[in-house]
Amino acid sequence: MNKQVVLQDLGLKDYKRSWDYQEKLFKETVDVKIKNRREDAHVPTPNHFLFVEHPHVYTLGKSGDITNLLANEDQLAKKGATFYKINRGGDITYHGPGQIVGYPILDLDNFFTDIHKYLRLLEEMVILTLAEYGLKAERSSGETGVWLDIGTPFARKICAMGVRASRWVTMHGFALNINTDLGYFDLMIPCGIKDKAVTSLNVELGVKAISMDEVKEKLVKHFSHLFEAEIKKEKAEV
Repeated sequence: MNKQVVLQDLGLKDYKRSWDYQEKLFKETVDVKIKNRREDAHVPTPNHFLFVEHPHVYTLGKSGDITNLLANEDQLAKKGATFYKINRGGDITYHGPGQIVGYPILDLDNFFTDIHKYLRLLEEMVILTLAEYGLKAERSSGETGVWLDIGTPFARKICAMGVRASRWVTMHGFALNINTDLGYFDLMIPCGIKDKAVTSLNVELGVKAISMDEVKEKLVKHFSHLFEAEIKKEKAEV
């Protein structure tokens, strides 16, 4: 099993361009698995972890409801935002500047073949990271992602998640609000869940901005521990 994970930080990158790059890496890994099975070979499959920050964009998962987007094309254009229907699970999500988006493209045969466990470990990675900032984040029963003050009238979501997996290879991932303009969430019903607010790390800490690189380092630290992975940093190729 190959436990090495290649880490790339794509910086600020167009959503479609990043999606195409994900698809390329995803296909390469799946193709190795298919060839291994066909030829009874044992070529190691690669694992990737992409960090990216997107310009304003709304994405709708394959099981999502378009009515959870509360804006038409003209309204989106005025806000400088785009919209895509995509092939992950989950409902509608917003991505934008000041938000850390993470795309692990892992062959789970290298780790464990359990999608439920995979999602819970991604959530735990975020929960442990936020704990380093003094926040008690937690899961909400039946709702993927990471939340604050669950079970109270002040419940609010700080990290959304939606993944796709085929042949135990994953793509898409999580979106953690750090210095995010929360006004953009007014144009949607986040993840299709009504009456629950959205927040970001800088709002919770009462500061103007938090180092994105610092948060990324903490996420990678917890990811490598939880997945028992060896992280190899490489320069972004896209």
